[in-house]
Amino acid sequence: MSEHPEEITLRPYDPGDDADRQALWDLKIAFETGLGTGTGTDEKAAKYESKLDDAYRRRWLSWVDRCVDGEERCLLLAEADADAGLDRTDGVVGYLFLLPERLAFIWDAAVINELYVTPDWRGEGVADALMDAAVAVAREQDLPLDRLLLDVDQDNERAYAFYERHGFEPWGEIVSRTL
Repeated sequence: MSEHPEEITLRPYDPGDDADRQALWDLKIAFETGLGTGTGTDEKAAKYESKLDDAYRRRWLSWVDRCVDGEERCLLLAEADADAGLDRTDGVVGYLFLLPERLAFIWDAAVINELYVTPDWRGEGVADALMDAAVAVAREQDLPLDRLLLDVDQDNERAYAFYERHGFEPWGEIVSRTL
């Protein structure tokens, strides 16, 4: 287990709470635009940003709602204490989205779909807390293979080093094509 900041609380996302929905969407935008700008060309960044319209928002949040239905711990929010007196963002500052157990046969393993922490909370143990939670939830899932996997761009050196520090290692390679 990693050392976790005292001013951070991990809690399940509440799909019925408008504030949670907005906070999650705001973080999703930051996650997606960060993928596009930090690890590729301007064209890649434009593709990631262009999909984030209102129709995508509705579809994505609806899918999230279906994923957390019955498995609330698959989407955890990291919330910073507003009274901690820190010169950083308070409120929801990160999230972990672990695919629900019922989707385990997609990869025959537990899958971290997304893990994101706002830049001003990086390096403070928030991602470690989220990762520890992911491992704990994944260990409780009935999986074909006892593995936890995720997709990370090797050009994202900070994220790649974080995952290596948490025991991840290359396991195959994802390839894709345009439809």
